[in-house]
Amino acid sequence: MTANLLRFFGGCLFLGLATLSALPAPGEVAWRATIAATEWGYWLAIAALLPLIPTKNQRRIGKAGAALSLGAIALFLLPVLRAWEMNHALPAAFDATFGPDRRTRAHFAEDPRSEPLVLPELLRPQTLPAVRFEERVFRSLEAEKLTLDIYRPAYEHGRLPGVIVVHGGMWREGNNADFVALNAYLAGRDFIVAAINYRLAPRWPFPAARDDVLAAIAYMKVYGPEIGLDPARLAIVGRGAGGQLALLAAYTASDPSIRGVISLYGPTDLRFGYDSAAASHSIDARGALEAYLGGPPGAAGDAYYAASPINFVTASSPPTLMIHGQRDGIVPPQASERLEARLRDAGVKHLYVRLPWATHGCDKSFGGPCGQIATYSVERFLDAVMTAPRTPATRTASNLPGRAKFD
Repeated sequence: MTANLLRFFGGCLFLGLATLSALPAPGEVAWRATIAATEWGYWLAIAALLPLIPTKNQRRIGKAGAALSLGAIALFLLPVLRAWEMNHALPAAFDATFGPDRRTRAHFAEDPRSEPLVLPELLRPQTLPAVRFEERVFRSLEAEKLTLDIYRPAYEHGRLPGVIVVHGGMWREGNNADFVALNAYLAGRDFIVAAINYRLAPRWPFPAARDDVLAAIAYMKVYGPEIGLDPARLAIVGRGAGGQLALLAAYTASDPSIRGVISLYGPTDLRFGYDSAAASHSIDARGALEAYLGGPPGAAGDAYYAASPINFVTASSPPTLMIHGQRDGIVPPQASERLEARLRDAGVKHLYVRLPWATHGCDKSFGGPCGQIATYSVERFLDAVMTAPRTPATRTASNLPGRAKFD
């Protein structure tokens, strides 16, 4: 009887975890559990096989536990299935939006990803290449030194495009170690990557962080050529709060050297974000916005407007890639949807990659479904925008492919 009870309780436990991959996840603990269930769920599916092992003197309760485990396995594997379904459609969407051309790489550079989701990498993530690394101070303010970490190829190279990486953390925490795996991945594929730190709220409210991003761009344009950077070919990548900073810097800098910008689940309209934040959510999005912008919208309306990238989209804005989980309860996917509509109206080339199973921070697992899709999308976008000089968009029929979206 003990074995049958264990099978039943095991089935209940696995099914309870698996439902996190299919239901909304309010609260920080549930959010982190959802990331585990969706991005590492295939490992949990293997563990969920245990209650299926038959025992002597099987009882009905043991068989019920086995049935529950079968349901859990199906839910755990659903994100992998949804990601695998993107293997054909996502490359086609990039080709339709940005054209099929890919940037020519050095002979010693690593090969690009063969497809968005590579199933063996779920169990054995891709080995990261050897790269050269250094830390530099790019700005000193009131005895506070801001640093950036530079990743570049280990082989000798000529002038390479650069990628400025901006970390998340709700503007009040985090550091430039967020993207280490992606930074090294890109450096091994003929990019020079600068992962930056910036001043954090509430000690340093807006526009401090935005100014630091712009200062990092200026620093790399001046000193980057010392290490082989092509200052005329830059892109900005950010996740979460870093996505907002990346978009804002790209849209307000009026700098043709910024060839593209990438936002991974970043807020785009901060007044909308404040109004739509769930007051009961244990992750205090409203508190983070108030600390960053100096108060609620009623007291700091100008800051909310000035910090919202959506307000600065024009026909000359750089090409934009958005990646957003449709189950994101911290930065709702409507943030990217609203920006997508504004980019479409302005005739700016863009692609919005929706991840139906994913939540905020889903790329924490570099080899998981979201991590692989995000890496493919970032690499494919960067290859596309670095092939030719940026030219302002015009609102004609020829822009229609550049206004595509991807579901």
